[in-house]
Amino acid sequence: MLELNWLDLFIQYLNVERQYSPETSKAYQEDILSFINFLKNNGGVDSFKAIKLLDVRTYLSYLYEQQYSRNSVSRKISSLRSFYNYLVKNSFVAVNPFTSVQLKRHNAHLPRFFYEKEMQALFDAAQGDRPLDLRNSALLEVLYATGIRVSECVNLTLDAVDFDLSVMLIHGKGNKDRYVPFGHFAAEALDRYLTDCRTPLMTKYHAEHDYVFVNHYGKQLTATGVEYILNQIIKKSSLTSDIHPHMLRHTFATHLLNNGADLRTVQELLGHSSLSTTQIYTHVTTEHLQQDYRKYFPRAKS
Repeated sequence: MLELNWLDLFIQYLNVERQYSPETSKAYQEDILSFINFLKNNGGVDSFKAIKLLDVRTYLSYLYEQQYSRNSVSRKISSLRSFYNYLVKNSFVAVNPFTSVQLKRHNAHLPRFFYEKEMQALFDAAQGDRPLDLRNSALLEVLYATGIRVSECVNLTLDAVDFDLSVMLIHGKGNKDRYVPFGHFAAEALDRYLTDCRTPLMTKYHAEHDYVFVNHYGKQLTATGVEYILNQIIKKSSLTSDIHPHMLRHTFATHLLNNGADLRTVQELLGHSSLSTTQIYTHVTTEHLQQDYRKYFPRAKS
């Protein structure tokens, strides 16, 4: 039998030591379980120790036959490679059979973002007379003003927000902390929300916790709740595109670079461990410049 307790230990490692979000850990678990199910259904080996490169290549062929996208295949193999790195590190197995896997190059998709006029349309749509509209406005302002991840946003606590210095202490991926500044609009929206929405809700439902963003029962807002709120905002707006929280992170980075920010500064604000991760936004801004060039420069027009 495959050593499923090793998978449990790996997921515990991701949650406790790496401080991954529940959503990320679940994605790793599902990718590894898919491989386990493939082995079971195809008369495969019964121990992680016995997995060979041939088994890996067979699984890879199966994924392509099932018409998984290149990005999905890359993610699944990456999850399994990380799992085996953990097994090797802890002497459960001797070698990682996934290290030598050659994947087809996946299509690089540039991050989608909102233009400044589109962001203004979202801010206008978030306005309303209900107390929860104050929360929605503050949520939108904070996500755009800081570029923090949705997991970082829902786990933001009151003591991490310094209104005097206009900074937030963000507990990021891999248990890495960073300070992120926020501006006047975010500060004003956040202050109104905390005073006129969060405090009454917490009192009404006798809720006791320090999370900044709450749902209509005064409980901690979830990542799913954030997505729902953003979708409601975009439905009220004049925009026709879809939205997800990470688009606001992309927008934050793109607008900084478009307005002259240094790439290293953007890297630190986003909490990227590698500059190469941040560099994809330079491609976005280059595309933006090319569009404006073709639109406004007379001899660029055909």
